[in-house]
Amino acid sequence: MIKILIVDDHPLIRNGLKNIISYESDMEIVCESSTGEQVVKLVKKHELDLVILDISLPDINGFEVLIRLKNLFPNLPVLMLSAMSEEMFASKTLKAGASGFINKEVASEELVIAIRKIISGGHYISSAFADRIALDFHGKLLKNPHELLSSREFQVLTLIGSGKALGEIAADLSLSIKTISTYRARILEKMNFKNNASLVKYCINEGLI
Repeated sequence: MIKILIVDDHPLIRNGLKNIISYESDMEIVCESSTGEQVVKLVKKHELDLVILDISLPDINGFEVLIRLKNLFPNLPVLMLSAMSEEMFASKTLKAGASGFINKEVASEELVIAIRKIISGGHYISSAFADRIALDFHGKLLKNPHELLSSREFQVLTLIGSGKALGEIAADLSLSIKTISTYRARILEKMNFKNNASLVKYCINEGLI
């Protein structure tokens, strides 16, 4: 049985996802949450195989919840869910450690496919977005500055963008302040920015927080 946690602040969305999954005899919604703060507690309490996580939550940004989960439970797959475009968010969530991204508009057709692919050890993105990644790989499309970052650098970037101090980030990621400072320096260099204020502004403009 594939045991799943759904995290979304809209009851209608949660009910819709549960309805889709209810037709699958080997899948079960073990628990659900409308806020990000509850997620870690629920994962600790239940034995789960997958978390379906909305990006837009009322208390904590889905990116930050994802970072917390991957830091504490690195082997737990997370499927990111959003009403916003795959073009805007898929690569960012994958870089932060997600196993897949699905748009709410196509969830009814693609959710079960995405779950099965992720549970089998793969990653899920739409075929259209896969084509875009292939073009990026061959250098046919220009990359946004944050796409030059490593997965850990991207995590640190989003935490800086959310207004956290280096000490707080170090605690969240279980790393030393010195290590976080090194990541910050690399981020500034790769993205050609001067200070944290520039990073925060960039994250806001790009919808990373």
